[in-house]
Amino acid sequence: MTISLYKWLRIAVFNLLLVAFLGLVMRYKIAFSLPFITQKYFLNAHSHFAFAGWITQALMTFIAFYIAKNKASFSLKKYNRLLFANLITAYGMLFCFPFEGYGLMSIIFSTLSIFVSYAFAIVVWRDLNRINKKTVTHAWIKAALIWSALSSIGPYTLAYMMATGHIYQNIYLASIYFYLHFQYNGWFFFTCMGLFMNKLPELLFSVKLKKNIFYAFAFACLPAYFLSALWLPIPTWIYIIVVAAAFVQVIAWGALSVKLVSNRIAIFSQQHKPVTWLFVLPGIALSIKLLLQLGSTIPALSTWAFGFRPIVIGYLHLVFLGIFSIFILAYNLYNGYFEYNNRFARGAWIFIAGIILNEALLMLQGLDAITYTGVPYINELLLGAAIVMFVGILILNMATVSSKQNKGNI
Repeated sequence: MTISLYKWLRIAVFNLLLVAFLGLVMRYKIAFSLPFITQKYFLNAHSHFAFAGWITQALMTFIAFYIAKNKASFSLKKYNRLLFANLITAYGMLFCFPFEGYGLMSIIFSTLSIFVSYAFAIVVWRDLNRINKKTVTHAWIKAALIWSALSSIGPYTLAYMMATGHIYQNIYLASIYFYLHFQYNGWFFFTCMGLFMNKLPELLFSVKLKKNIFYAFAFACLPAYFLSALWLPIPTWIYIIVVAAAFVQVIAWGALSVKLVSNRIAIFSQQHKPVTWLFVLPGIALSIKLLLQLGSTIPALSTWAFGFRPIVIGYLHLVFLGIFSIFILAYNLYNGYFEYNNRFARGAWIFIAGIILNEALLMLQGLDAITYTGVPYINELLLGAAIVMFVGILILNMATVSSKQNKGNI
């Protein structure tokens, strides 16, 4: 049995379309009315499917292909099964959450999704150990697998509180942020960085530099969780470590960015210029994210960041869409998994325009919430941004179907 790289990546991009559709429905309900749907249930479906059906499905496929390229003798039936299992759990959550919220079937599928991630981590870890040539990418991917497993402590804590009926607000929020942190800043970020580092030529980016960047982010990841939980009563010494972690991340990314800019021609010499920009945009978004995290260590700014829902939503979408979603599209084009053509470019730029518009409106809404003023037709404008993103993703899906894509098997 082989793995059709194109098939799994096409499925992932289609799943992104479904994520956008759910977001569009929720924005419509806020702006107008859809009394037959429960907003909270749709939000659960939207977030769970976005994580499992889009980002995780794509990253699992990239990792499987990376391993196959480095050790062609491996049996890859297991990756087909794992990708299929992850897809089943993702669709299970997609179809169950809108109707029952955290009901029996939703909990079953979300729990199975965690178990699939465990199985994937074990299989990948073993296969990485069997590859003769060790690279820094292996360290990034292994760390990503560890963070992915660690993130599951959050859902387990929530499940325990719900089962016992003892729900404490601080622990409840801390558990949610724990899961989000180690998914966003652990599993997603470390996988993307590992894959990207593998593309950087060692003549320009030494092994020592790559290792130092890895160690910096690996050191910072665990204490950086408290950047999302500064509202908790934490000791001063932990706060100092958290601030240090925020500085370390900014310094490490700054050092890598300078190196990337100075060697951009060598890195992207074989790429279309728009493909280069598709890598630049996640870099800009990541820079903004890291600076916002550093700024959040100031108590007054932290209160603003976590006290106003539009700002929180804007930050989460900045990371999910601005960094990881655009990176996945760029990585597909860079490696030739999808063909770059006018339709793909049109869809990508419409999608990005929607992201920028959505972020600008959410930040404006957040600032108005702080100053207790209102933005006329803000909900209608946010609905418009959701429509723009949906249209862009729809065109991307049409482009991946009609293009002369890489349909190779592994």
